[in-house]
Formats: sequence, C-alpha cells, structure tokens
Amino acid sequence: MEPIEGMSSCRPDDPVSLRRSVMMKYMRIIKLHRNVLETGVKQTGVYRSQHQILMLLSEHKDVSQKELAQRMFVSTATIAVSVKKLEKAGYITRIADQEDNRMNKLCLTEKGRHMVKNGKEYFYRVEKQMFKNFSKEELSVMEQQLNRIFQNLSEITMSGDTTESED
Repeated sequence: MEPIEGMSSCRPDDPVSLRRSVMMKYMRIIKLHRNVLETGVKQTGVYRSQHQILMLLSEHKDVSQKELAQRMFVSTATIAVSVKKLEKAGYITRIADQEDNRMNKLCLTEKGRHMVKNGKEYFYRVEKQMFKNFSKEELSVMEQQLNRIFQNLSEITMSGDTTESED
C-alpha cells in the first residue's frame, strides 16, 4: 500500500494535516468509548477499578491479592482497598490457600458472577453499537491498520528514539 500522496510534507504541528485530523478523531473515540463504559459501570454502584477486578477474577480463578496486583500493574496496597470493599459488598470472598494458610485466594460470589455477566452483556452491546454498519471486510482492514499503528509505536519505544523521523 502506497503512502497517501502529499503526506511526506505533513508536520505534526500543522493543524490541518490529515495525520493530525486522524489522530484527533482517534483520541476522541478513545475518550468517548471510555466515557460510555464508565457511565454503564457507574450505574452498577461498582467503581471501574473494582469492576476490572471482578472481570479479572472471572477469567482467573482463585487468584491471590498479590497475583491480582501484578496482573493489574498496581500495588498490593491499592488492590487491598478495593478487595476489602468488594468483599464487604458481597461480590468476592477470600478462601485460605490449601498449600499455604498464610495466603488467601479471591473468589467471586454468586453476586460477583452476576455483576460480571451483566458487565459482559453491557460491553457486548457497546461493542455491537460501536461497529454497527461495518462490514467484516472493513473491520479486517481496520484491524490491520491498527496493528500497523501499534507496530510503528512499538518501534519507537523499543529503540528509545522519540524524535520525529523524516518521511
């Protein structure tokens, strides 16, 4: 696929550039998507981070607080506060580890599984609405383009070079 004609002269500080326009739309979509999801999650009475914990526990059974913190890339202290609130609200329970009584495994309760089920249904509806009227071919092309963007950005972080290269 050939680069878009005229793109080599675009500069990131050019407010009318095609790349800038695409980037701004992409950022607006990310923000809107996050707001839509947070609005739906907020209506459940569970905070977004707590909902993420419930989702993670539904995918990884009997996880310790330490393992949960590692999977979510947060401190164990951060997890402890949320876990305490989720346990108090009846969404999760702690079970002593059979191999190490000093450790507790976190498990979803029936109420927690119900919250996860409702959350997944909501996320599915949002996803379905988000891609309404897109063909499989359009989604496939979009996926390829997003993969290219991801690869391009990964090259920056891997090389440690954050300066702009010439087109």
